[in-house]
Amino acid sequence: MSKTSAFEALNTNAISRVLVLCDHASNHVPEDVNGGHLGISAQDMSRHIAYDIGARGTALALAEMLKAPMLACRFSRLVIDPNRGEDDPTIMMKIYDHTIVEGNRFADDAEKQRRIEAHHRPYHAAITAHLAGITKRGQVPILVSVHSFTPQLNGRPKRPWHIGILWGKDGRIAEPLIRKLGENPDICVGNNEPYSGELHGDTMYFHATRNGLPHVLIELRHDLITTPEGQQKWAAILAAPLADIIAAL
Repeated sequence: MSKTSAFEALNTNAISRVLVLCDHASNHVPEDVNGGHLGISAQDMSRHIAYDIGARGTALALAEMLKAPMLACRFSRLVIDPNRGEDDPTIMMKIYDHTIVEGNRFADDAEKQRRIEAHHRPYHAAITAHLAGITKRGQVPILVSVHSFTPQLNGRPKRPWHIGILWGKDGRIAEPLIRKLGENPDICVGNNEPYSGELHGDTMYFHATRNGLPHVLIELRHDLITTPEGQQKWAAILAAPLADIIAAL
């Protein structure tokens, strides 16, 4: 494993055309951002508003099973959201799920730009560089991104899905993965649920969709992956069909 202030590279000894990503891996606030504290409680920083619970461990287990390298952010999405385009108005949230983010409340465009340059861009530059390396080997890169979602939003029914498969124009991986996972009667799979996979400017769009690369974004309900055991279990559920689909491309 190697680290920078913005991202970590894991499973780096693996040589594969697959690159696993975890955009919202961490709830860390770097010292250069408001002294390392966003002015909200530790309880709020442990919620989904700060990071994707369980996603990093699941992504790493999946990367190891696929024998693929992985890149993961080392900063909270409340610092600057790596899964948003630089011009997206939600890239730096001042209020999130009824919580006012005091450390962002008075942050101006100059501060937003500084955070983009210090944290957002290095992560995306690392993705670009890694994909270029795969291409240089004469292979077509494949991107697999792992996220997690909340079991229930305030005032809404519980979400039934165990896994959500997000995709837009390119269904080469997503569509067969939905079919294969759906063969298990004990797994509820969402097709572009609970979110849409067609967000222009997000990581998958920026690095894969607009470049014609096969890809998939996988969301797991975070109550399933809060423990290492759960992370290993659901990574294994994903790894077998993914490996078959990737081999057949």
